[in-house]
Amino acid sequence: MRLSRFGQKFSGHSGIVQLMDDLGKAMAESDDMLMLGGGNTSHIPEVQKIFHRELTKIVDDRPALNALLGNYDGPAGELKFREDLAALLKEEYSWDLTADNICLTHGSQSAFFALMNMLAGKIDDSSSRKILLPLIPEYIGYTDQGIDENFFETVKPRIQEFDDNTFKYRIDFDALDISDNIAAICVSRPTNPTGNVLTNTEVDKLDKLAKKNDIPLIIDNAYGLPFPDIIFVEAKPVWNENIILCMSLSKLGLPGARTGIVIADKTYVQALSNINSILSLSPGSCGAAIASDLVKTGEIMNISRDIIKPYYQSKAEKAIAVIKREFDGLNYAMHKSEGAMFLWLWFKDLPISSYELYERLKAKKVLVVSGHYFFFDKTKDWQHSQQCIRMTYSMDEVVVEEAIKIIAREVKSLQV
Repeated sequence: MRLSRFGQKFSGHSGIVQLMDDLGKAMAESDDMLMLGGGNTSHIPEVQKIFHRELTKIVDDRPALNALLGNYDGPAGELKFREDLAALLKEEYSWDLTADNICLTHGSQSAFFALMNMLAGKIDDSSSRKILLPLIPEYIGYTDQGIDENFFETVKPRIQEFDDNTFKYRIDFDALDISDNIAAICVSRPTNPTGNVLTNTEVDKLDKLAKKNDIPLIIDNAYGLPFPDIIFVEAKPVWNENIILCMSLSKLGLPGARTGIVIADKTYVQALSNINSILSLSPGSCGAAIASDLVKTGEIMNISRDIIKPYYQSKAEKAIAVIKREFDGLNYAMHKSEGAMFLWLWFKDLPISSYELYERLKAKKVLVVSGHYFFFDKTKDWQHSQQCIRMTYSMDEVVVEEAIKIIAREVKSLQV
């Protein structure tokens, strides 16, 4: 089989391919694998009950069911859902939005592929533009998004360490170079993999830098405000016409519905809608249908604030307590848990690479993610990138505790 450059790049090996392949095999083939590797949400009983209620309403309404299954939505996604979401965000935050500022996609991953490649890569004069990632480590799913090579510009973070075996990555603003070849600035908030939440001041600085250089600021808000609100520190939601805010229904508990939400200036939304038409005619309807009344009534805000957020915060606190107990005596640090559903562990004198540790843990039926996948561009050669792993705490607490014990034993055996 002879493949084009596109075919070779997107059918080849990558971190996100390995992650999803490992998860799929583990779910299908192994009942005893301790799954701390993926970003699958917990099945929260109270939230599942609400989804069941909404699905039952659709099934019992024959015209609604026929429309859901039998009609295409427009290329920007279901209009009424977009209108109601714009109204909700306008009421909550006074954002000047209409449905024309919102586009739905087949999940956030698809949205970022379209957004990043319509902004960066080769342009008309044969020069190239890049996406600037000002805070590394960053989401594994970005790594291979670019159709062209040399797609990202990255900057090493500052590391602020604390006395309780925790640390926090900070943007090194002095090292940011917004040259003419930068097409956009992109951050996730909360950050996958570390659970870092950029401060309001950091976001404001990035917004001003983007405006000054006439480029958009893309904020990956998959875990953020107002839904699913998996944020454990003070954070202000932010949007303006220079910000492309990307949201999702996945972390609300609907990853199978594959519903991404892009909130942006109308010109970006129109371009993204056109891409939707070419790639898939229109985005899927299921997620918008399930969440429609939740958005219209504002119940989605209450679900996020009163159920989802405290649920994950409690699980994080319990997992951290186990880590502190089991990792006693290890030379380690853990990133401050500020949001999302991950814990980021740094083993400062790890004698093997993080990938080798990942393989050794997988052989012991513990699935994590090697930290090196989250370092792009020039930061890939940083020694720190070989000393970290990402684990999720969204699984059953018994599973999480047993997996942490195995991780601790394995790392201790390497440091003897």
